[in-house]
Amino acid sequence: MFEKDQQVRHPGFGTGSVILDQGGTVIVRFGDRIESCEAAILTRRMALADAVRLGHWSPALEVTLKTQAAAIRSLNDAWGVFSRSRIDLLPHQLWVCHRALQQWPIRLLIADDVGLGKTIEAGLILWPLLSSGKVRRLLILTPAALVEQWQERLRTLFDIRLSMYRPDVDTPKADFWSTHHQVVASLPTLRADRKGRHERLLDAPRWDMLIVDEAHHLNADEDTGKTLGYRFVERLVTEERVDSCLFFTGTPHRGKPYGFWSLMGLLQPDVFSPQRPESEQLPLLRPVLIRNFKQKVTDMAGRRLFQPVTNHPETYAYREAEADFYQLLTRFIMAGHAYASGLDQSGRRQVTLVLIAMQKIASSSVAAIRSALRRRLANLERQVAQFREEQALLERQDDDADAEVFDAFLRWENEARFQLMADELPHLRALIEAAEPITEESKIVRIGELIERRFGERSVLLFTEYKATQALVVSTLMARFGQDAVGFINGDDRLVGVRLPSGQETQLTGNRETTADAFNQGRIRFLVSTEAGGEGIDLQARCHTLIHVDLPWNPMRLHQRVGRLNRYGQTQPVEVVTLRNPSTVEARIWGKLEQKLRHIMDALGHAMDEPEDLMQMVLGMAGPGFFNDLFSEGQGVRPERLDDWFDAKTRSLGGRAAISTVLDLVGHCQSFDLSQLADVPRKDLPDLMPFFHGMLVCNRRRPERDDGVFSFKTPEVWLTSPGIRTRYEGLIFHRHPQDNEEAKRILGVGHQVFDQALAQADDWEASLALVNGLPEPLAVFRFMDAVTSQSGQVRQVIAGVTVDAAGELVLIRDEEVLEILNRCRVAHRELGPDACERSPEALSLWLDTARRHAMTAIDSLRLPFRQPLMADLTLCWPEKMGDMSIR
Repeated sequence: MFEKDQQVRHPGFGTGSVILDQGGTVIVRFGDRIESCEAAILTRRMALADAVRLGHWSPALEVTLKTQAAAIRSLNDAWGVFSRSRIDLLPHQLWVCHRALQQWPIRLLIADDVGLGKTIEAGLILWPLLSSGKVRRLLILTPAALVEQWQERLRTLFDIRLSMYRPDVDTPKADFWSTHHQVVASLPTLRADRKGRHERLLDAPRWDMLIVDEAHHLNADEDTGKTLGYRFVERLVTEERVDSCLFFTGTPHRGKPYGFWSLMGLLQPDVFSPQRPESEQLPLLRPVLIRNFKQKVTDMAGRRLFQPVTNHPETYAYREAEADFYQLLTRFIMAGHAYASGLDQSGRRQVTLVLIAMQKIASSSVAAIRSALRRRLANLERQVAQFREEQALLERQDDDADAEVFDAFLRWENEARFQLMADELPHLRALIEAAEPITEESKIVRIGELIERRFGERSVLLFTEYKATQALVVSTLMARFGQDAVGFINGDDRLVGVRLPSGQETQLTGNRETTADAFNQGRIRFLVSTEAGGEGIDLQARCHTLIHVDLPWNPMRLHQRVGRLNRYGQTQPVEVVTLRNPSTVEARIWGKLEQKLRHIMDALGHAMDEPEDLMQMVLGMAGPGFFNDLFSEGQGVRPERLDDWFDAKTRSLGGRAAISTVLDLVGHCQSFDLSQLADVPRKDLPDLMPFFHGMLVCNRRRPERDDGVFSFKTPEVWLTSPGIRTRYEGLIFHRHPQDNEEAKRILGVGHQVFDQALAQADDWEASLALVNGLPEPLAVFRFMDAVTSQSGQVRQVIAGVTVDAAGELVLIRDEEVLEILNRCRVAHRELGPDACERSPEALSLWLDTARRHAMTAIDSLRLPFRQPLMADLTLCWPEKMGDMSIR
């Protein structure tokens, strides 16, 4: 018969405590699980209370290591502090990880500001889940441009290996979704159900975790319905193909409550819905929504990580030829809009979109619009030539003419309607003729002068929207500063039309990652990037200066550009230069827009000390078409009416409703601030060394240690899988490897050999020991959730009771337990003859008092359990202390 609370060992489930003996079977609790076990395969274990009562002392090293292992697991399961990340961990990142790991399944929307490290946060959350086996199948959905970045960062920073989804390998025979368990995929690719891919995905085993980056693309509109991406993820959720969901976005609310509550409904369909009153749902957001602000995050010492960005507006003036061209293009665009007003809705939309694109391109550079005009002229001339050939063929056909000829005629009629005005070709030729003489542009010359005068030998990052402008800037910088001083990043990895200092025109090629590395390492001084570099790349290592060669019409893009430099690791205040020509309509609208944004900041400042952190959310609420309409319609407004027109047009931007919505979200989300810094554990990989060294010694191994570098022959008991080597060389317990090879040798929780050490220590029966160097007695307890159906990811929490300097009992957290035992430096030796001289009665009395104190002070632990359940783990008694009276 097994008694209630009897400690037992199961070969598959490990050590647990008996709940009920049913004869042939026994109900046993194993951590957060309750199992019905065959009685014959259970082995009795000696509990701590029995060891104390019987005076059964164990080797000090075994008890110490068992306690250290439990504290290490407790800390890592709750905070992820011992993950094998290659970079230093920041308090707000650990805080996000802690919030996520307190629940299972995880359902969170993380809406941190740009530059706070979303992939780091994702990796920190994933690592404990993967290493514990809680997550085996993982699906990550990202924008197409960020797929490789997610794959590369999780591999290099956390050693998490993701398979990249490609449609060509997803066939019925390949069974991709069942054979690949950790996948990163492009949401724009995967959302379209091509060749039965969705059915194959839904038929595969369910996913333990779904991560969606830029989750605001999962949009549902009250009028136009749900996007393909939304419907795809909704199907995964409603058909219960995912357990946990983690969404990342900097702009969770795009100005339409229906879309926001629809997004939240994907995370928790039973709680959130666009059909429910907003007032009822706002109070329910806090457990689900996290947003951290740049101006509040700190390092472990409490120093703020980010400094305010300094803006330097600069102006320039067109030369005569540029001004003439600008006026000619403006008249062309206005005539195009007038022509479009007489077309049907479809035709009007087509023409308007092209005219808006032309206006955008022209605001970048003459080179960019000249290139676009040439392409359009060539396309139209080719269509005309094709039509003439087909018309001649048509005239030779009889009534039974080939249907293909008539199809060609109808196609020409449709394409011919898509002109920007009734007689577009001569206007295009006139524009190109006016642009041809402009080989040196005043804005680009001004940029070169600014760099020489103001920035000395600094590295400079320059952003533009268009490759033709990029080529012009690269050519200008090469001519001034040398061919080897300049690199570029764009979506094609190639740049045509670059003029070398020798005068030769050439095409450059360059890989995005390689160029970024060269810039960060100082091998090139200038980096000219299109928007392809505006997301997912860190450029702050040596640069704190940014020049906007052109101003994208959506201010959100400016925020993303600055985010390449204003991120963790930046040691200087970031300086940003903007250029504009006051004589252009775009510049006048930008001036008005900046005034508007300052008013928004003032409104936010009444409610928040750091209002700039909220600007991204306010801008995100404007909607993607708002700024396009603002700049394109502004071309037709007379200067004397511009103020009134702008005020009417932007009334909704940052209006009372928008400000109220943003403040409601901020008021109902979780966020890290300085007051929570004390909760973040100050433990890192070096704190694992005493435990690991002790485990090697306990297994009769003599590790070679050279300044924290471990080399050793693997203990036989750890060789349980083919992936574990018989010998290890140069393993390290820090996050600053010298190269990629050394990075592979970082040791932490999740490394196979370290996990073997943890498992061995967990399995020891030892629970009572005399510990040399321990200043006061230390009783250590496990806490878990008695309600297994509500159990979170943190399966157990370790805490201890000891005596403080005043002689009073005190409850300490897992990190303090680990700190105390790490200082003891326990030797591996046999028990001395005095081990049994302590009075079992006195020890039992002290242990019982420690238990009562732990339960009395349990609220200080802030356990993530519905009904905390406490169990004994170990009792470490100072070797030089006899029986101790209860104080």
